[in-house]
Amino acid sequence: MADAAPRTSKDDTRFGQGFLTDTWYLGALSRDLKPGRLTRIEMLGEPVMLGRSRRGDVFALRDVCPHRAAPLSAGSFHLDASGVETVQCPYHGWRFGRDGACAAIPSLTADQSLDVSKIGVRRYPVVESQGIVFVWMGSAPASEPDGPPPNFPGVVGGSPKLVDHVVFDAHIDQAVVGLMDPAHGPYVHRQWWWRASGSEHDKRKRFEPREHGFAMVRHEPSKNSRAYAVLGGQPLTEITFRLPGLRWEHVTVGKRQVLSLTCLTPIDATRTRVTQIAWSDHPAFLLLKPVIAAWARTFLRQDGDMVNLQKNGLKYDPTLLWIDDADRQAKWYQALKREWVASRREGRAFVNPVEAATLTWRS
Repeated sequence: MADAAPRTSKDDTRFGQGFLTDTWYLGALSRDLKPGRLTRIEMLGEPVMLGRSRRGDVFALRDVCPHRAAPLSAGSFHLDASGVETVQCPYHGWRFGRDGACAAIPSLTADQSLDVSKIGVRRYPVVESQGIVFVWMGSAPASEPDGPPPNFPGVVGGSPKLVDHVVFDAHIDQAVVGLMDPAHGPYVHRQWWWRASGSEHDKRKRFEPREHGFAMVRHEPSKNSRAYAVLGGQPLTEITFRLPGLRWEHVTVGKRQVLSLTCLTPIDATRTRVTQIAWSDHPAFLLLKPVIAAWARTFLRQDGDMVNLQKNGLKYDPTLLWIDDADRQAKWYQALKREWVASRREGRAFVNPVEAATLTWRS
């Protein structure tokens, strides 16, 4: 049931300026981190170096040498006589282990007593799971993960069938809400292969809480969504959102599966890296892979263009009129964020504020 009137309180609609910490973010795909290579990325406004040792171990360090601030990612791996592998700064050769501790300063002479073990750079815990390198962005340098990264259903068919990257010129809050918004489709995604012009229908979907998020429970795709037709059969889909910025759609067609995963990683307060990955064991992804990839790229860039366009209005700090039911998911996202922050501040377990509901809208 819709609210009697739109809510206009800025307390309800203004986005927070911060990022969620003590959680896992996508740092890279496993296949993009080659042995013996170092990569620089920016996450939550912090420079992060991702590396894979020659032995295959993945690690992450703050990408700033404490000596003269040169990026460690511009350096190289160093293997000493005893077989210990470290990262060597390109400026003065300072060497650091995967734990961030300084292992050597080549310029020191034998009569200098500096204890290099007391020097270090921040280490970020990392986990490789389902072909993804997740980085734990803790609220403090000593923070350790309180659980594993999420495990996604439908990672089938070998390597990903589709990988796409794009940067939205927006805070992650705007990017998340833009991607989960259910009512923008007829206006932003106008393609003949998606839906006919003027084919808006009333939608009625059931939602329920999930771990650190919520899901639109499994259902038949809308009849005016033509792209599902390439899968044939009787597809069923379930769409899930999880903090801090993970959205996935799991489609089943009999025993065949398709998983479309979208991961949002804040670069800084004004840019968000969006990574889209798809797995499938459905024959359509063998026969029509270039076509499906083009469709996915089009969709993602249309969403990005609209989120970027939205900045022209948001810079005036307007009151946003969010209504039920089409904007309920955006309100849930805000509530989830508030509870996440409160649970960390109060040192207690996270309590999901989302309740089961059936929402209706027209799209």
